[in-house]
Amino acid sequence: MTISLNTPQVRVPGSYVEFDSSKALSGLPAVPQRALILGQMLGSGTATALTPVQIFSAGQAVQAFGRGSMLAQMVAAFVGANDQTELWAVGVADLNAGVKATQTITLTGPATAAGTLPLLVGGAKVPVGVNAGDSATAIATATAAAIAAQPDLEVVATSAAGVVTLTAQHKGECGNAIDVRVAYYQGEAIPAGVTVAIAAGVAGTGNPDITTVWPNLGDKQFNTVITPWTDASNLAAINTELVRRWGPLVQREGMAYAAVSASMSSAATLGASLNSPYLSVLPVRKGPTSPWKVAASYGGVIGYYGAIDPARPFQTLPIPGMLAPLDADRFTRQERELLLHDGMSTFKVESDGTCTIERPITTYQTSGFGLPDVAWLDVNTPLTLAAIRTYVRQRIATKFPRYKLADDSTQFGVGQAVVTPKIIRAELIALFREMENAGLVEDFDQFKADLVVERDATDRNRLNALIPPNIVNQFRVFAASVQFRL
Repeated sequence: MTISLNTPQVRVPGSYVEFDSSKALSGLPAVPQRALILGQMLGSGTATALTPVQIFSAGQAVQAFGRGSMLAQMVAAFVGANDQTELWAVGVADLNAGVKATQTITLTGPATAAGTLPLLVGGAKVPVGVNAGDSATAIATATAAAIAAQPDLEVVATSAAGVVTLTAQHKGECGNAIDVRVAYYQGEAIPAGVTVAIAAGVAGTGNPDITTVWPNLGDKQFNTVITPWTDASNLAAINTELVRRWGPLVQREGMAYAAVSASMSSAATLGASLNSPYLSVLPVRKGPTSPWKVAASYGGVIGYYGAIDPARPFQTLPIPGMLAPLDADRFTRQERELLLHDGMSTFKVESDGTCTIERPITTYQTSGFGLPDVAWLDVNTPLTLAAIRTYVRQRIATKFPRYKLADDSTQFGVGQAVVTPKIIRAELIALFREMENAGLVEDFDQFKADLVVERDATDRNRLNALIPPNIVNQFRVFAASVQFRL
């Protein structure tokens, strides 16, 4: 018997038919996607801290992590940008030793005309009704009540003697980035006779330790990871975990996304301190929307469209829910050029105020020798490489699941479950053609010439392959000279 069958020699008469699925599939398989959001939860949440929870709706996240919690806000922002990717979240409790950030709103009066105080907290509108003759104390009381009426906000409020004190829902540095302002939208105005002064109070300190999360994730792969913390310790820890997950013995690769509220100098300084091919950070200068919500939307957009085509650029895609900084606070073209040389991603603001991705890059900037290196510059590079590795693994595992290994010169019967280096080489070449057709790779002749598949000299049960794909690039810049005539 030359055909490799699972049916043994039997004496009972009959027809014994088995099924073999190794040739059933053709083309590139769908790559399952899973996203993970990390964030702080409140004690009112029903979820257990550090325990992964699969999320099906923003409402579920409110119940699981607490109304007004950072994590519930992040889930809502992610779902607003991407409601297709399988979503998980891990709630982390505030650091006991942490401090909550505060801000104050000092009001003066009395109001000389009725109107609406157009307050914006963390990007959310909080209209405050003001009557003619209202004193500063009355307006402050109404402001605190208006904030209390919106329990999903980043802060809680108290008032006394014309001063509203806002306290972040969570301890930690993130609370320092909560934006509070008035009259953001065109046409809005503060009621006559009223003045508003917003000032920083107590600085928030003490972020949770992200390393406590990893032991609870098990073997699940998360293609998209959203983190709200951008302190040096936590970013270093997430890079360490991602490097491990990208390794050949784990192969659970994923990309992490963060956003930071930062000036030009602090954004450049942060970028210069990072060097990860698996982390993308979007800086925003004085943006109304809290950065953890921006991070969730930013990562959600890339996760969604990257699953469709990891090699297609993300430029011009809107970032849902992100309010634009005022004109004076937006990074200029020159500043964005500098940021892109400092490992920081960039966005643009369209004429209608929509924030769109300009160029999402990783924080990788230098090689192991400390030399400038653009090998992992764009987010598309690791996303495409992750897809290619998945396709190679699935192709080999699907087509040659229980095969014997022999040299190319072996004469084995047709139908035998035997594979040789030449057979695997041909399969990889065929796979390249399929990936080329999908627009993921280019230069077939180079790939075929440089592809090496050989039997291991020490372990005769092992094949080694050098797979040299030229991954496709992105059309980002068009330059021309208009040589006009008169």
